[in-house]
Amino acid sequence: MTDQRGALSAEFGELTSDDRIAAAATSLETNGIRSVIAGSGAEARRIVRRLLPEGAEVYNNTSRTLETIEVADDIEQSGRYQPLRPRLWRMDRKMQEREIRTLAAAPDYVVGSVHALTDGGSLLIASASGSQLGPIVSGAAHVILVIGGQKIVTDVAAGMRRIYEYCYPLEDARARQAYGVPSGVNNVLVINRVLAPGRVTAILVKERLGF
Repeated sequence: MTDQRGALSAEFGELTSDDRIAAAATSLETNGIRSVIAGSGAEARRIVRRLLPEGAEVYNNTSRTLETIEVADDIEQSGRYQPLRPRLWRMDRKMQEREIRTLAAAPDYVVGSVHALTDGGSLLIASASGSQLGPIVSGAAHVILVIGGQKIVTDVAAGMRRIYEYCYPLEDARARQAYGVPSGVNNVLVINRVLAPGRVTAILVKERLGF
């Protein structure tokens, strides 16, 4: 089991080359996704700040990447934005169910990450509940995705392997520790092309971030 984990870490957990990151960024642009390359997590955090207008309504997806580079804290605690996640947690789940669904489904900005990016510029995102996938597909007006440089894979098939074999065990362990419940690969989104120019921005980081 240890040998298997080591092999998976070598395949899916190691930072890739600058050239491969640059090539993936070009592929994203070809697929209608604006791409920006950041040299570090700290630089990626500054880029997100520049992309989010003061006072914007922002929903930040649950993400180890956003937590690691403190973007989640910037959104929820800086006072610069209107963070939706704390607002939703304060609402009554029964009395305000419809309002909660509406707010979560169509924010002005959604910020998150992905589980895999292919050399051809496809994005793969897995979710236990699926709640964050709708806004990324079409609900949010603007989407910002921060992607660690270890997440680039050859194709969608390799991306699915990365999700099931590498990301899921790590996320399951995190969920059990944080929430006392298991995770699950219950929903998987694959984005091959974005038709609305400028709607989705991917920040590719030359650093290992998240799972």
